[in-house]
Amino acid sequence: MFSIVLNIVGTLLHLYVAARLYSLDAVRSRISRRAWWVGALLVWLLYFAGVRIGDEALDWRWWPRQFALTWLGITFVMSLCLLAADLLSGFGYLARAHTQKLRAAGAIAGVLLAAFALFQGMRAPVIVDQEVVMQDLPKALDGTVIVAVSDIHLGAQRRADWLAGRVAQINALEPAAVLLLGDQVEDEPVGAPWLGSTLRGLRAPLGVWAVTGNHEFYGDAETTVREFEEGGVRWLRDRKVILAPGLALAGIEDVGSRMRSGGDYTEGLARTLAGPGPGTTILMSHIPAPPIIDAARERGVGLMLSGHTHGGQIWPFGYAVQQRFARYAGAYEVGGMQLYVTRGAGSWGPRMRLWRPGEILRLTLRAAPAL
Repeated sequence: MFSIVLNIVGTLLHLYVAARLYSLDAVRSRISRRAWWVGALLVWLLYFAGVRIGDEALDWRWWPRQFALTWLGITFVMSLCLLAADLLSGFGYLARAHTQKLRAAGAIAGVLLAAFALFQGMRAPVIVDQEVVMQDLPKALDGTVIVAVSDIHLGAQRRADWLAGRVAQINALEPAAVLLLGDQVEDEPVGAPWLGSTLRGLRAPLGVWAVTGNHEFYGDAETTVREFEEGGVRWLRDRKVILAPGLALAGIEDVGSRMRSGGDYTEGLARTLAGPGPGTTILMSHIPAPPIIDAARERGVGLMLSGHTHGGQIWPFGYAVQQRFARYAGAYEVGGMQLYVTRGAGSWGPRMRLWRPGEILRLTLRAAPAL
């Protein structure tokens, strides 16, 4: 079903961009109609083949799939700009004298904007600093640095060199603990010998901890868990541990499949936080689902960390994401609980981001001042 939707949407965007570009005098005067549309057909066939072949991580099928996803992103961004030009010109009927200039401007803007989105998607994630004041945090832990990373999506687009770069970024922040907030892989387990050795390069005295995301379950989740465990990562699957005296860390299994099937999906959280404990708790939950947020607040969580939304990734999809997850990017205060939903370090689909790049979150924990 997903491939069918991609085929339909991608075809419509491709045809619209091709037709609008060929309507430009500068293009028609240099390329025959036959040559243009034969070329457009060949590009579309490559796009169609890429969607059908699938996103196999490390073999030859990676290239057509990545081309298809990238082309989908490029044509979407260009369509936004060309549509704006069409609206300003009344689709060529109201401002005929200016139609060529407006469409040319739209085409140039689309190319530049797509190039910028590719740059933002491929660049290293930025470091975002956030101070978090937590009630009941022991004074001895004031100033503790926690690094949180979500939506790495290791696989076809991001491999050994990319992960090694992120390990270096994280180590430079000198964290006490590193938290991986889900979607560590694109779909299938990485299945590469470099994964364990690269992950073991992370330096965090209080450990490297992870929770599952929805993408772990699109492939063989149990194998993915074992691969990361071999790299020294410890998983919290509806489980709570004590990071330090007065500071607990809890993580719940991804709730994506249960959200799609309907009904209550807070049972894992209820089991994990069954009773109050001394000090304060950090909760890792991949999806910032409103019932999970509310249940975490009611159970006295001091800080909840999530990802999943990618901050919308490509504008204007953020508005659609916000309809599902009202708290979809950034810091929020929820009835005394602090919540941060990170945009994630990687990307899904086209390796593009518009407007903001991926991020790695550095959290500095602060004890609340005495009353």
